Amino acid sequence: MLMAAALFLVLVAACAGLEPAASGAGAPTPTAIVVDDAASAMAAVRTRSPLFDGIERRNRDLIGQGSWWDAEPVEGGWRVTVEVGWGDCQAGCIDRHTWTYLVEQDGTVAFQGETGLPLLDDVLAGLVANATGPGVGGRVTAGPVCPVERPGDPSCGPRPVAGATLTIRSGDKIVDTITTDASGLYRFALAPGDYVLEASPVEGLMGTPGPSRFSVVGTELTLLEVAYDTGIR
Repeated sequence: MLMAAALFLVLVAACAGLEPAASGAGAPTPTAIVVDDAASAMAAVRTRSPLFDGIERRNRDLIGQGSWWDAEPVEGGWRVTVEVGWGDCQAGCIDRHTWTYLVEQDGTVAFQGETGLPLLDDVLAGLVANATGPGVGGRVTAGPVCPVERPGDPSCGPRPVAGATLTIRSGDKIVDTITTDASGLYRFALAPGDYVLEASPVEGLMGTPGPSRFSVVGTELTLLEVAYDTGIR
């Protein structure tokens, strides 16, 4: 009877589009996602990165809105655009960085691309200040990009890393695993506790980050940047 009941629960989860909960402590309980409007499409995108938490929907009547998100319906779902601007945004912003995602009705999020200059440190700090938890998130990047450092040159900034598999452990148990897309952004929803983040080797990059220990406290977000070494010298 116990085996039959367990099999029934797995089948129910599969029919609902869910996965069985991870065995490790701290794994969030899976929930079904239905994307039926712009707000729920953006909510799905926010599960991929904490940097978008404090960004509000675009208001075309608002002068000086440097950062915004917007969504338009497309076949099978929504196209979500997130833009961060800086530098005299009252006049339209001098610099911008834009991400685009395709969100399907079942909540599947596909990264479409990004354009613009790398985020300045103070711009990134402002996004992080508005991020919410509990959990951990940040960016996976690789550097150096240029053989000779050129401070202030945006073309020499660290680049996002796609295909990096990140694993969260609690003790000897795996809590969750994700693989980054070309944005290099990541996020794990975690209960308060102590964890270790492990990064897998990525083809074409010589240096792999070592394990990073971190703690999730209360409802706060822990920011953890994951840096690979390109080997360029």
